[in-house]
Amino acid sequence: MIYTVTLNPSIDYIVEVEDLKLDALNRMKRDLKLPGGKGINVSRILSRLGVENTAWGFLGGFTGRFIEDVLKSESIVTDFVNVQDDTRINIKLKHGGETEINGQGPQIGDKEAHALVEKLRALTEEDIVVLSGSVPPSLGGSFYDRLIAVIKERGAKFVIDTTGDALLQALPHGPLLVKPNHHELAELFGVEIEGQEDLIKYGRKLLEKGAKNVLISMAGDGALLVTEEQVYHANVPKGEVRNSVGAGDSMIAGFVGTLAKTNNPLEALRTGTASGSATAFSDDLAERAKIDSLLSQVQVNPV
Repeated sequence: MIYTVTLNPSIDYIVEVEDLKLDALNRMKRDLKLPGGKGINVSRILSRLGVENTAWGFLGGFTGRFIEDVLKSESIVTDFVNVQDDTRINIKLKHGGETEINGQGPQIGDKEAHALVEKLRALTEEDIVVLSGSVPPSLGGSFYDRLIAVIKERGAKFVIDTTGDALLQALPHGPLLVKPNHHELAELFGVEIEGQEDLIKYGRKLLEKGAKNVLISMAGDGALLVTEEQVYHANVPKGEVRNSVGAGDSMIAGFVGTLAKTNNPLEALRTGTASGSATAFSDDLAERAKIDSLLSQVQVNPV
């Protein structure tokens, strides 16, 4: 089983206006409410690819019920810890450009935190846990460390998609996959990256620190997969970019879901790239048909 963990989910409220006027009444041209959170995005794409998974994390209030109802309607198994406060709402305001206003999220107490940690004690060596996104302030900066300790104790594998110190602290524990984009990789090492050689250099440093696979997304330049044996490049399919939200999560879902089924990292890279691109070319997360239609355009070659 693949489990996803989303510590601070949201409803993503997407609002589009023709011409935003500050300090004045604006009327929406279009709006859309979607379940948000990086792990939740991974679960939704996994489900569309036919990969069974369970969504873990914290949900509360009427906003939490909305998210759970949507996930269940998409045949995703949910096993969230309920919290007292409402799950947050993030506003994505489209007005030619895009302005984001993110909620802080609910307070999570020791009892709720402990309940989530205890769920991981049922893991087995056959399981993969995807840890995605930021940690709510009320949980403290080391909460991922608590989860990883239990994952390793149970012999399961884990993927971590976060940035900064939280990512660096996870590396010695041997994550199956990390997925920085080219900007995040530069920030992680405090350097300026000039080109592909630098990306490979610093991707290999992540391997040296403990990662098993490093997937580096490079927007229109495709993606690199850095492994102990080889470095591979995947091109980006052609299409009109409509949505940046969830593309990286879709790439992770495509990669991990395919790797779990085939144990073939090249096919995983191909499906991950098609999944990320399909979401970028969609208003919401990609549908299976869109992903399948792009697979033939993705070419994977050794570097």
